[in-house]
Amino acid sequence: MTASVTQTAHQVSSKALAWLHTHHQRGALPDDTTADLGDPNSVYKPLGETALASTLVLREAAAGTTELRVARELIDYCWRQFGEGDMLYERLLRYPMMTDPLETYAHFTRVGYRHEPLQRLLAHTTGLRTVRGVEQVPNRKLAVANAARIVGLDTGSHAHDWDELARATWLGGTPEPWLIDWMTGYSLTHAVFHLTDWGARPTGLSHELTEYVSTWLPVWIDIWSEIEQWDLVAELMIVGCCLERPYCDAADWELLARVQHADGLLPRDGDPVSDDPDERFEQHQHTAVVAAVAGTLAVSRTLGGGQHAPADR
Repeated sequence: MTASVTQTAHQVSSKALAWLHTHHQRGALPDDTTADLGDPNSVYKPLGETALASTLVLREAAAGTTELRVARELIDYCWRQFGEGDMLYERLLRYPMMTDPLETYAHFTRVGYRHEPLQRLLAHTTGLRTVRGVEQVPNRKLAVANAARIVGLDTGSHAHDWDELARATWLGGTPEPWLIDWMTGYSLTHAVFHLTDWGARPTGLSHELTEYVSTWLPVWIDIWSEIEQWDLVAELMIVGCCLERPYCDAADWELLARVQHADGLLPRDGDPVSDDPDERFEQHQHTAVVAAVAGTLAVSRTLGGGQHAPADR
């Protein structure tokens, strides 16, 4: 069973990563892009997501040499798109209450990139009461806290109370699992991602929450598989890889492999996929990122990896 999961997860992730690499120029920032970013979700955010997937491939080091080379080329490309950190620095300088410069920068620092002026500015802004008091939904607070932890800013008087942050989330209340909806499903997955730093700290999820997720995760995967919400299914499969005893089911991986297109595209849902290359990339880039992350973590966990950080929080 483990060998089957490892092989299928590697197939899905490597094809998704190759698809991202083949089409990465379609996700380039427009030439006239400035730090003001009229629509951050259009290209800026997806570039950060590609960077995330690439750095997790490199962090786990469980892929083959081809996948590691592709991941390195993608992260280098994303770093250049952000002016090797200059754009993130300028954006934070202009908008110090924005969290996306920190969250985006964290992906790069995970594999050794540094921008010293940005690092110093972040050390200042993350300690400001105004910045720390920005009102956000609970799983977003976790995202910022984890980014600060990755960058090395979650220390001393700036340290976050992770138990308090976890309790504030939907997941932290261990609610009635049958009342979960589509948006709450995404909130749940991201709470787990950030508490565990994408599987690097499995003990970041308390024993109580681990038991709750372990019990209901197979049900949630079945529900959204039945209605063909493949993006959320793949995110839930990442959650399984973040647990202390990972949940990686062969049938789930075989289903995802059947849904994936021959070129590596993984559709976000059961709707028809456009033939237009730009629309295909725009609509399904996120699902490719999620598939690359899910497969990478599944390969790593089934091979015995997955703990890259101290057990303490």
